[in-house]
Amino acid sequence: MHKITKVKAREILDSRGNPTIEVDVYTKKFFAREQVPSGASTGIHEAVELRDGTKRFMGKGVQHAVNNVNNIISKKLKGMDVRNQKDIDNAMIELDSTHNKAKLGANAILGASLACARCSSVAQNIPLYKLLGGKNVMPIPFMNIINGGRHADNALAFQEFMIAPKAKTFDESLRMGAETYHLLKKVIQKHYGKDSTNVGDEGGFAPNLKSELEALHLLIETVESLGFEKEVKFAIDAAASEFYSKGKYKFGGKEREAHNMMEIYDSMIKDYPIISLEDPFAQDDFSAWSEFMKKAKIQIVGDDLLVTNPRRISMALDRKLCNALLLKVNQIGTLTEAMEAAKLALDNGWHVMVSHRSGETKSSFISDLVVGLGCGQIKAGAPCRGERVEKYNQLLRIEEELGSKAKYIK
Repeated sequence: MHKITKVKAREILDSRGNPTIEVDVYTKKFFAREQVPSGASTGIHEAVELRDGTKRFMGKGVQHAVNNVNNIISKKLKGMDVRNQKDIDNAMIELDSTHNKAKLGANAILGASLACARCSSVAQNIPLYKLLGGKNVMPIPFMNIINGGRHADNALAFQEFMIAPKAKTFDESLRMGAETYHLLKKVIQKHYGKDSTNVGDEGGFAPNLKSELEALHLLIETVESLGFEKEVKFAIDAAASEFYSKGKYKFGGKEREAHNMMEIYDSMIKDYPIISLEDPFAQDDFSAWSEFMKKAKIQIVGDDLLVTNPRRISMALDRKLCNALLLKVNQIGTLTEAMEAAKLALDNGWHVMVSHRSGETKSSFISDLVVGLGCGQIKAGAPCRGERVEKYNQLLRIEEELGSKAKYIK
């Protein structure tokens, strides 16, 4: 009943209209499907996302990855017990045999990995979040509501300005986030005009702002108007690798040393209710990370720095480079490795924030993952656009299902 009988992949479109991979996994009686997201700003140490590089879809096609699932991975997995996630993932890692999944493609491997987990959940009649750890912790939603960097065509170097609403329940937190988002639209219209409220890939607004402080002022005005000062805090994803070149950071129209960026971050943290700062320095500028962490009093998140890779996490732990992991399953390529990365971080006293990608699908897998692992933080974009909202809606369903068993970060 639990043996895999068929694995089938196909090319579909993600939320940006680019190709991605969808995988179906079958046993004799059960079936499940999963889809793979894709990032825009990707770290150089991420597992390889296999693209065709042909004229189709301007080089972004994934037919090669699809064929790898249908002709190679499927043969390896056929007959395996769908409940044995670690064995399944290790079999694909061995089949690929490269350090970064460049042979078969991390997108091909991940599609099969996630679909097997989903199928295992269905076959055992166990909620996915229980299968993935069963910690039952509802997360704080970190919502990207003002875009910059690679996510927008404005002058902002920083990629994301997020709000992190924290109420007594997830339902209330989500409501506060949505209300803040809708009022922010009106505040932006008041200051910059109606043509400034178009949204980016993750649902956040991308007004033509001239500086990062303008974005923070907009958030302050909005939150104070709603009376949410105690419940709604801010977070920034600087994505500094994107504005780093030849040892300098291009910020505010100037080339700056790392210590100058530290002063800028310190000033922002002092003046605004910022509780989390992601990728403040380039992915291999280790000395800057280390120096900044010596005095950091907030959450410092590694994304491009860590790429959900246990080896990079171990290195960062040894060097004391950050105190939180941004967990993106497609950065490493299998569910097993992603969960090992989360465990390594949590066991060493770090925080973990489970994250979407800018190119998303309707899959709500990360919603179950964050509740199951008990991380307490999810980054899933603005409360806008179907592929983002579905993650939040699934969390509402999980909270309702858990009832009094739901736990919350104090």
